[in-house]
Amino acid sequence: MKTNMMPIARREPKTKVPVSELNLRKAAARLLGSKLVSTEVSYIQRELGSSATQEDLDAKVVAVRSMPWSSIVVPD
Repeated sequence: MKTNMMPIARREPKTKVPVSELNLRKAAARLLGSKLVSTEVSYIQRELGSSATQEDLDAKVVAVRSMPWSSIVVPD
C-alpha cells in the first residue's frame, strides 16, 4: 500500500561563528560592498557577544548601516 507522505525535513542546528573583526569585515564586503568603520564593528561585537549564527551576524551588519549614529557610539 502506497502512502503519499512527504519526507520530514530536518533542520540542522544553527552553527555559531565567532563575531570577530575579520568575520564582520567579510560579511560587510559580501552584503554591503563596503567596509565597516571601527565604531560599527565595536557596536556589533557588543550586541552579539563572542559568537552568533551567520544569519544573526548578517542581519546586524545590514541593520547597523541604517541606524542613527548616536545609538551606535558609546557615550563618554
